[in-house]
Amino acid sequence: MDRIVITGGKPLRGRVKIGGAKNASLAVLCASILSRETIVLDNIPNISDVRVLIEIINSMGARATWENIDTLKIIPSELVNVEAPYHLVKKLRASNLLLGPVLARFGRAQIAMPGGCNIGVRPMDLHFKGLAGLGAELSTERGYVSGRVPGRLKGARIYLDFPSVGATENIMMAACLAVGQTLIENSAKEPEVVDLANFLNSIGARVRGAGTDVIKIDGMPNLEVGCRYSIIPDRIEAGTFMVAAAATGGDVTLENLIPVHLEPLSAKLREANVDVFEGEDTLRVKAERMLRPIDIKTMPYPGFPTDMQSQLMAMLSTTPGTSMIIENIFENRFMVANELKRMGARIKVEGRMAVIEGVPALHGAQVKATDLRSGAALIVAGLMATGETEIFNAVYIDRGYHNLEEKLGSLGATLWRK
Repeated sequence: MDRIVITGGKPLRGRVKIGGAKNASLAVLCASILSRETIVLDNIPNISDVRVLIEIINSMGARATWENIDTLKIIPSELVNVEAPYHLVKKLRASNLLLGPVLARFGRAQIAMPGGCNIGVRPMDLHFKGLAGLGAELSTERGYVSGRVPGRLKGARIYLDFPSVGATENIMMAACLAVGQTLIENSAKEPEVVDLANFLNSIGARVRGAGTDVIKIDGMPNLEVGCRYSIIPDRIEAGTFMVAAAATGGDVTLENLIPVHLEPLSAKLREANVDVFEGEDTLRVKAERMLRPIDIKTMPYPGFPTDMQSQLMAMLSTTPGTSMIIENIFENRFMVANELKRMGARIKVEGRMAVIEGVPALHGAQVKATDLRSGAALIVAGLMATGETEIFNAVYIDRGYHNLEEKLGSLGATLWRK
């Protein structure tokens, strides 16, 4: 069942509910092991990345079990093993977020170097720099990161050369159990960072400034507060449905989201001649007019998200005129261009720039997902295309989207697993 087949050419219409945020869920799951009390997490997406991280945490001695379709109960008090094994970690980039909380709570950690999508180098140097600034001693050997802390971590002033989401989150979690105050300067501002800070405060941490350039953490001896916490909606899942609606000339209302998180995308869709109407926790995307070409430059939040440019590349491939995308975050984000060209797209890639010349239509073909968001882009392309599109490597898509076929089917799309 590793292929998705789509018969395209139908506009999407109707209403769809957005699930919990993948990236926020993974960070909060890692942070849960800082607590010594039971944690209940709501609005957790039952996707493969989350299931792998649950398996990793359970292999370390914690107990994480599903209470229902989107509620997870975690008992971290029994976590005793400080090693995250390679056979699980190789499947998931976000497993590197275990390094900070495990070091902070147990004073040592051994985490296999992470895997995940092949979208770029994504080095861990900023993670190491920040944790070393707190007093951790780190080394890499035979594919593992080993860390130890003489005594306890100590608060420090840490400047990030780039506002890395992962490094910000790792340092923030570790600093919650450090002695004294930690300042993270040039910190990432993404909504997922804010959500993690809110969760940490719910379990007794003292984190201020998340969502700004400087995050302040006052370290605590222990975090001994249990809580029930609901994860924010997934802005990238929401964005994918927004682009799919626009690309197919549809009319879709998205429910259970935070409109301000989608502002960079909403602005670009409006620039492309798409109507986007905001409600309190809804967005309606209505595409009745001819689309216009646009230029996109990916940037850290609140700039345009790198996780959405592949889907827009698919949409722009049939938009009359010339569009341009500049990718400033991950150097391998344009791998989907070759697959779109198999469907008739005209895309020229030079380094971190892609130039898209709109064609009258895409045509169904056999294509393969090379990462999570390229898979989402091919879904959008398949919905737009005439004829049948067969997407291989659907396992990538399953890493970030829950019940995608059912949700698209409810909007009038024709697709199935094979």
